[in-house]
This record gives sequence, C-alpha cells and structure tokens, in this order.
Amino acid sequence: MDALIGNLDLWSEGLSNTLILFFAGGVIALVLGLLVGAMRVSPIPVARAVGTAYVNIIRNTPLTLVFFFFVFGYPKLGLPDLPPLVLAIAAISIYTATYVAEVLRAGISTVPVGQAEAARAIGLPFGQVMSQVVLPQAFRSVMPPMMSVFIALLKNTTVAAGFSIAELATVRATVADNDRPGTMLEILLWVAAIFVVLVLLLAWVQRIMERKWRIVR
Repeated sequence: MDALIGNLDLWSEGLSNTLILFFAGGVIALVLGLLVGAMRVSPIPVARAVGTAYVNIIRNTPLTLVFFFFVFGYPKLGLPDLPPLVLAIAAISIYTATYVAEVLRAGISTVPVGQAEAARAIGLPFGQVMSQVVLPQAFRSVMPPMMSVFIALLKNTTVAAGFSIAELATVRATVADNDRPGTMLEILLWVAAIFVVLVLLLAWVQRIMERKWRIVR
C-alpha cells in the first residue's frame, strides 16, 4: 500500500488526466464519428469520398504517429498555442472517431431500408432521416461493439505518457526518477488494477444501457 498511499499526489494527477483524456476524447470522437459515419452512407458522392478517405487514412495510421503530429507538428504550423493535454485530446479523439464511424456504419446497415425510404417518402431530408429514424435504431444494435471502442480509447490514453502528459502510465517513471515509495512492479500492478476497475465500470454501464433499450423496444 505504500506505493499507493505514498504517491497520492501522483495518482490523483494521473487519474484525473486519464479521465479527462477519456471523457473529452470520447465525446469529441462520438460527435465526429457520427458525422463521418453519416458521410459514409450519404447519397452525395463527394461526402462519401471524404468520409472514406478520412477513415482509411487515419485508421491505418498508428496512434503514436497521430500523437507525434499534434504534439510536435502542430506547433510548427504557426497556429495558436494549445496546452499539451488539449493536443492529446485532439489526437486521440480524431483517431477514435474512425472506429466510431465504422461501428455506426455497420449499425446503420442493420436498419431496414424500407424505414429510411418511408421517411424520405413523407418529405424528411437526409439529415432528419438519419437523426430521427436510422441512428436511434443503429445505436441500439451497436452498443456492445461501440463500448469496445471506448474501452480501447481508455487503454489508448496510456500512449499520451510518451508525450509528457501526466497520466496513469507516467506514475511509474516519476516514482523511479524521484526515489518515491514503491517499486516499479508495484506501481505497474496498481496501474493495471485501476484500469481493470475502470473497464469493469464501462462494462457495467453497457449492461445498464442494453437492459434499458431492450425494455424500450
């Protein structure tokens, strides 16, 4: 317990930054993924092409390289300075949005075509067809894979440790460099335990949402 109690300041900072990365990155990824997923099934060829290019380029790029661009490349562009944590959020959300978009696209394909056609027949534009008819049903069918995407997002926050972001994965290095209580193995075990608890919480939320939406159906 000394590794935990003796480094409470490091654990609190690391956990808070990890949660900030997760929640902020998750919200942005969800919104951006919705837009890209809609573009992927859009009847407009240009929108489909842009959505496809975005997914194929970003998804096939290692997350570490995406972080490299935002942390080291962004400041070279002459744009307004942003804190490293904000740049890390941008990197992880833009990367995760591609997986959100693909999961949603798979969910959209499970909605009967006749429902979208009926909505268009009564005069609803494409945006309203997606937001009021297709996406609500698609979300219900893709809840398990979507939660898997967010679990992966949670674990991907550890990549930020390599770019001077003080999150859970940096606690080990800080303890080792400053002769604090605890061995490296103890710190790693505590980090693993915290991530296991967070993932179990996400799985619990998933079960609640699935149960709720199953009753609504």
